[in-house]
Amino acid sequence: MTTALTLDPKVQPTKLASMVPKLDFVFQSRVIFNPVLTLGTLGGMGVRLMIPILGGDFEGSSLRGRILSGGAEWPLIRPDGVGNVDARYTWETDDGVLINVRNTGYRHGPPEVMAKLNAKEVVDPQAYYLRTYTVFEAPDGPYSWLTRHVFIGMGERQPEVLFLRYYI
Repeated sequence: MTTALTLDPKVQPTKLASMVPKLDFVFQSRVIFNPVLTLGTLGGMGVRLMIPILGGDFEGSSLRGRILSGGAEWPLIRPDGVGNVDARYTWETDDGVLINVRNTGYRHGPPEVMAKLNAKEVVDPQAYYLRTYTVFEAPDGPYSWLTRHVFIGMGERQPEVLFLRYYI
């Protein structure tokens, strides 16, 4: 049996309303991908794709390096046209440190815009929504700060390169 809780309406946060988010640019990545493979329809959930990550690079004021081949994105295109981003891959910094990346988020836009993107046309990134939140796995050391932040990514897709700018 559960008991209903009563919360005093006077109990309110003391500082939360004044803590307005401010995002700072940290770095940008260029992810090379291709081809897009269609795995099929998943019983009413949508169409699952698999997109191999072939490589790329990343650069910011505090780190730079290359993206290793072998990762992939497994987006699910829902029946409402929204694409669920689900990508895992590995970065190698210029000083040889391996960092795992997990991008999760959403991509959507008007049907005609998404059709152009899927036809490998260059589309104004303001015409569609591509946002991620990213979790990094980095070993103890100079890049462990990556494991203590929530990163917001804004994306721009071009025919075979995905640009992501990361903010904290």
